Amino acid sequence: MGDVQFGKAAQQQAHAQNDPIRHVVVLLMENHSFDQMLGCLDEVHEGLDGIRNAASKTNDDGHGHTFYPRPTRSRQMKLDPDHGHSAVLSQIDGNNSGFVRSFVKDYPKSSLAARQDIMGYYPRGFLPALHTLGEQFTVCDRWFSSLPGPTWPNRYFALTGTSKGQVGMPSGLDGLNPKWYTEQDQDTIFDRLTSAEKTWRVYFYDFPASLLLKNQRKAENLANYRYFDTFFRDAAGPADAFPEFVLIEPKYFGEAQNDDHPPHNVMKAEKLIADTYNALRSNESLWQSTLLVVLYDEHGGFYDHVPPPPDAVAPDEHTGAFDFRQLGVRVPAILVSPWCDRGVCHAQFDHCSVLKYLCDKWNLAPLGKRAQAAASVGLAIRTTGTARADTPQFIRVSNQSLIPDHVELEKKSSNSNQLGLHHFADFLHAELDRLATGAVMSAANIARAESRWARLKSALGSAMIGFGQWLSKDFYQARDEREARTSHAFTRLSQEADGTANTRRP
Repeated sequence: MGDVQFGKAAQQQAHAQNDPIRHVVVLLMENHSFDQMLGCLDEVHEGLDGIRNAASKTNDDGHGHTFYPRPTRSRQMKLDPDHGHSAVLSQIDGNNSGFVRSFVKDYPKSSLAARQDIMGYYPRGFLPALHTLGEQFTVCDRWFSSLPGPTWPNRYFALTGTSKGQVGMPSGLDGLNPKWYTEQDQDTIFDRLTSAEKTWRVYFYDFPASLLLKNQRKAENLANYRYFDTFFRDAAGPADAFPEFVLIEPKYFGEAQNDDHPPHNVMKAEKLIADTYNALRSNESLWQSTLLVVLYDEHGGFYDHVPPPPDAVAPDEHTGAFDFRQLGVRVPAILVSPWCDRGVCHAQFDHCSVLKYLCDKWNLAPLGKRAQAAASVGLAIRTTGTARADTPQFIRVSNQSLIPDHVELEKKSSNSNQLGLHHFADFLHAELDRLATGAVMSAANIARAESRWARLKSALGSAMIGFGQWLSKDFYQARDEREARTSHAFTRLSQEADGTANTRRP
């Protein structure tokens, strides 16, 4: 058995090293399931495990109502389904029959229509970017999130091959004591690339969540961060000057949030996906040597009919609270390149499959046991023949579709990722204050007081209609100031890193 596995690993490595890909771009989105976003593509790709196979599956709400997968054209999900570790375990229990009951547990007064939304899927053509790319390139219909749980641990897996035993997100008092999630000090794919003298860059909008990885806060790594608007300039330049690996982080805050996290308009995420593709596709020499991976970190609590496998490889010894054998729910994943054929790849992937491919391609040391054992996405990339000339020249997302049906939801939305990043930014501010003044600052206590006051005023604004306008205005101002403070944490961190680097230069 060991010889067979070794032979398979050697074949994957040789395949990756011989393919024509020289640049890998990962666009990591948020919180949607495969059935919901790409299941409709079984109309196009024979054999894709999509909505036809899900049609007879059901979930009940525990109150006498049964729900089937049904098409939806709702661009905004008003209520954010739970996708924490415990909730996901209950959702996949009983052959994936617990999604609606999990939703009802959190929203007992939800309407039948809202419960049906958990089982909803977008019909073919409704999502202009995802559906175009899914029709024209390689859809991975067995790509599972790396663990049953929320955003952060799955993103840790995508960039490091482990979450060091963590399965949750900061909440409540945990958010004010961030040590457990700021000490993710494992080696990252960025460390491996730097050691191999491979170029890399992180493009972001407001605040890069990858800074949660401790090594990314080093001066030499911060130097590789750029705001997203520079991506277009870099993608238009010489192909050999473009980074060999790129991570694109979407916008996590504000009304222009485009990470695809409910309740924001899904078309804003479609615009980001289209913009990324269009920039790469418009530079022919870069396009000819690039793989774009469009991927979602986890399913966000939305239904998928395929039970996730329970036999994954644990990444390391951090298995006290969870053994990490159970994969998470299936997520949308598309491999986009002129070297990827139109169709479906049925290989079992998780987020470590990208790490496996990068390590194989550039002879990098493996990132944990899971990544070492993972199937490589290189399986879906051709090493022979010529680059496809029939790929879409441009994907358009209409300006009209970007206007949300429920503007108020985008103005007041708040989710665990946003709150966690706010707490993390406070941690960074406190660390920088301590460096600057030598005094221990209690930024967390300040943030707690501010957030309590903002939440109180928001609640009063909903209850006291007569004062709603004044209170809402005050709430929005507090929110904007909170988001600005979080974004400023990156600026301060970069400036401190630049100052430290300058003092070390002769």
